[in-house]
Amino acid sequence: MILDTNPSAALAAFAAGLPFDMIPAPVLRRTEDLFLDWYGSALAGKGARPVEAIEAYAREMGPASGRAEVLISRRTTSPHFAAMVNAAASHFAEQDDVHNGSVFHPGAVVFPAALAIAQDIGASGREFLTAVVAGYEVGIRVGEFLGRSHYRIFHTTATAGTLAAAAAVGRLLKLDAPTMLHAFGSAGTQAAGLWEFLRDAADSKQLHTAHAASSGLASAYLARAGLTGARQILEGPQGLAAGMSSDADPARLTDRLGQRWATAETSFKYHASCRHTHPSADALLALMQTHRLVADDLVQVTTHVHQGAIDVLGRVTVPSTVHQAKFSMGTVLALVAEYGYAGLDEFEQHYLAPRVAALRDRVTMQLDEEVDGAYPQRWIGKVTATTRDGKTLSARVDEPKGDPDNTLTRAELEDKARRLAAYGRGATPAEMADLMARVWSVAEAPRVERWLAA
Repeated sequence: MILDTNPSAALAAFAAGLPFDMIPAPVLRRTEDLFLDWYGSALAGKGARPVEAIEAYAREMGPASGRAEVLISRRTTSPHFAAMVNAAASHFAEQDDVHNGSVFHPGAVVFPAALAIAQDIGASGREFLTAVVAGYEVGIRVGEFLGRSHYRIFHTTATAGTLAAAAAVGRLLKLDAPTMLHAFGSAGTQAAGLWEFLRDAADSKQLHTAHAASSGLASAYLARAGLTGARQILEGPQGLAAGMSSDADPARLTDRLGQRWATAETSFKYHASCRHTHPSADALLALMQTHRLVADDLVQVTTHVHQGAIDVLGRVTVPSTVHQAKFSMGTVLALVAEYGYAGLDEFEQHYLAPRVAALRDRVTMQLDEEVDGAYPQRWIGKVTATTRDGKTLSARVDEPKGDPDNTLTRAELEDKARRLAAYGRGATPAEMADLMARVWSVAEAPRVERWLAA
C-alpha cells in the first residue's frame, strides 16, 4: 500500500476525518450565521434570468421529484440538480459571503452541495454543519494555495469551489481518506471558470457556481463508486497549480489544519456588489460623514486599490446590466454617495440614473502600494476626493463592514436575509421568521429536511 504524504492527501485526510466535537463552538455559531446569509442570497436569485435558465435546464434534464429542494421553485429533484440551481441562485445578488485571503466565495458552492445531500440521505444537523466546515476549510486553503496570479484570470470560486463542494459531500458520505483524495482528483480535473465574461456582461458567473457545486458533488459520489482521481491534483507537476498559477504555495494547503479555523475568517457582504468595491465604498462613506458632504460636493474621487481590484473591476467602464454595474467601481461609489448604501434596490432602480452615471465617470482607480501589499489578507479602503470648494480630502478604513473584526450581528444578518428574500420574493416574512429559528437550532436537528413548504 502506498502511503500518501503529499499536501493534497493531508487535506483530504483532514476533510474525511473531521469530527463534529473537534470544531470549536464559535466556529459552529459562525457556520450557522453563514448558513442564514447563504440562504437569503439563494432566495434573492429567484426570477433572475440566468438563474431561471439554469433551472429550466435542470427541469429538462433532471428528475421531476426527489428529496433535495430547489429553493427558488420549491420543487424537489435529485441532489445533483438541486445543488446546481441553488448554487446559481446564491451567486446572483452579489450578497454571498467571501473569504479575504483566498478571494473565494465559499457559501455559494459549499451550502448548495451539502444541503442537497443532507436532505437526500437524511443527515443530522451536526453532520450537515461538520460537512460545511470541511468544505469551507478545504476550499479556502485551495484558494490561498493558488495565489494572486490564479485570480487574475480564473474565478477562484469556480475552481477552488469544486474541491470545496467535493469535500463537503465526501464528508457527508463518510468517505475515508484515500477515497476523499480520489474525489479531490476528479474535482480538480474539472475545475474551471474564467473572468472574461465580465467584458460583455455574460451570465457565466452563475454557471461557475452551478458547475462547481454539482461537479464537486459528482466527484464525491464517483469516488465512492470506485472512480480514481489524481493523488496530487493540486500540487503535482501537471496539476491545478501547474496550469493555473505562477505563485502557488503548497504549504497553504495544510496551514494549521485543525488549529486555524478559516471558516471563522469569512466575511459577510454589506453592499450588494463585488467585494473589491466595498473597502473604497466604506472609505467614501466615512469621508462624507466626517466632512458632512453630499454627492453634489464631489468633483473627483480617486480610489487607492490593490491590483486584484483593477484586474476585475477595470474591465467594466459603462455597465450594460444591473449585474455588470456591481463590478463597476464608479457605479458603486456613486450609489453610495447618493444613497448612503449600494443595496439591491439602489442598483435595480438607479444604476443608470443620470446623476449616478455622472459621478461614476468621475471615479478613478489607482494602484496603491500599501493596499496592494496588504491584499489579500487585508482589504484596506482608501479614497481621495476633490470637492467643489477646492479641498482635497482623504479617508481610509482598515476593516470594511462585514469583515470578522467589523462583522454583522445576528440581528443585522436577519435583517439582511429578510431583505434578500423580499427582493427575490422567495419567501414571506412569516416563512423567514420560521426559517431563521430553525437555522439557529440546526445543530440539534435529527434530520435535515425541507426548509420551505411546496
